[in-house]
Amino acid sequence: MKQTKLYIYGKHALWEAITHAPKALLKVYFDPKALDAQFKKAIKESGIPTAPFNDGRSRADLKSGAADQGIIGQVSLHQLVTPFQKFAEDMKATPNTSLVLLNGVQDPHNVGAIIRSSVGFGATAILLPEKEQAPITGTVLKVSSGMAFRIPLLTVTDLFATISSLKKKGFKIYALAGEGAESIVGEQFTSPTLFILGNEAKGVSPGLRQLCDKVLSIPISPRAESLNVAASSAVAMYAWSAQHPEALKQR
Repeated sequence: MKQTKLYIYGKHALWEAITHAPKALLKVYFDPKALDAQFKKAIKESGIPTAPFNDGRSRADLKSGAADQGIIGQVSLHQLVTPFQKFAEDMKATPNTSLVLLNGVQDPHNVGAIIRSSVGFGATAILLPEKEQAPITGTVLKVSSGMAFRIPLLTVTDLFATISSLKKKGFKIYALAGEGAESIVGEQFTSPTLFILGNEAKGVSPGLRQLCDKVLSIPISPRAESLNVAASSAVAMYAWSAQHPEALKQR
């Protein structure tokens, strides 16, 4: 059965959820002694149902020693992750629009790190295929440092149709690959941009590469064979954001 709920824990992640995506929280379990007055006030004002912390610990099945910091949240994936088609209906693409599409990224730590750097460098949304892609989990939310609650997470059912629709909206499509024919250095990002990040071992699939306008590489020292996908995403998003400082101002 497809997972529809997950648990997150720790003050920072929960604060991000409560302040930026309260509708995604089904319930908050907390120990009043562990939270300050401001945190307890935010929970109360959000209207999210609450319960004793120990109830949440048993439900979430946290391992002994987990850094829960006295607070656990139950998250609805239906509220946190939405279909791309619904988002696209209202999207107004400009040169300051950048989307990040994950193509078979399997390590949840990489997914979380990509989300975190994408938010940090002003990305508009993250696109997540429904198949052959690591799903959003508690680990992903934790590694993202709660940034997953600050950016739209969008499910994609048909990658080829999605990319085709984005091209019609004026997007330029880039894949990242170590053997890319063109360096990201000097690339001018003057159109709405889609970055495609591939599988840790296989990279971007051949079919999607054919749909790209360019396959970009990141120059690195010959002492290193490659960068991992999370590091590559941070470099690419930084290169893009350096040309779009307005994107860094969005809240």
